[in-house]
Formats: sequence, structure tokens, C-alpha cells
Amino acid sequence: MSDITIREAQEMIDQWIKTIGVRYYSELTNMAILTEEVGEVARLMARIYGEQSFKNPDEAHNLGDELADVLWVLMCIANQTGIDLTDALQKNIDKKTKRDKDRHQNNEKLKE
Repeated sequence: MSDITIREAQEMIDQWIKTIGVRYYSELTNMAILTEEVGEVARLMARIYGEQSFKNPDEAHNLGDELADVLWVLMCIANQTGIDLTDALQKNIDKKTKRDKDRHQNNEKLKE
């Protein structure tokens, strides 16, 4: 698969929802699903990178798949609320750049 842009991903998900998924879940349902998926990422992070262990050592774990699930539901929410994530992300980066251009450089806690 070739690289896809955020906008292309939003469009691909929209087409998938409309043709295979029948329709979008409600915004509230998608928010609950997003929360569940983020919880799955947290569970894996705690076991792969943290001190928790898997209950079953043979348990399959695929962090990439869980992160993709988070991205999928996030894009569903963006699609159904009319948000262009490409535009929103660019504006967010610009906001952070203006706000934090010196802040992190001057943060003593971040210096090595």
C-alpha cells in the first residue's frame, strides 16, 4: 500500500462506512468506541513497555493494529462532525509553534 494523506484516509473511511459499514454509528457511540480503543492501547503499553505482564504469555498483541483502530474511530468522528483533520492538524501545529516556540527550549526539566 502506498502512503496516504490524512485527507485521503478520511475519504477512504467514509467510503468504507457508506458501502460496507452501511452507516456511521452515532457520535456518542463512536466516542465510547474511541475510549475503548484508547484503553486497549493503554493496556498494551502497560504490558509491553511498563511493569505489567500479560495474563496469558501467548496472548497476541499488536500495538500497531490498536493504534490504527484509534485512528479509524477518530476519523469517523471527524467525518461525521464535518472536520477536515488535515486542516485542523495544520492549524493546531501552527498554534503550538507560536505558543511554544521558546517555552520548551527554556524548560530546565527538558535539558539533558
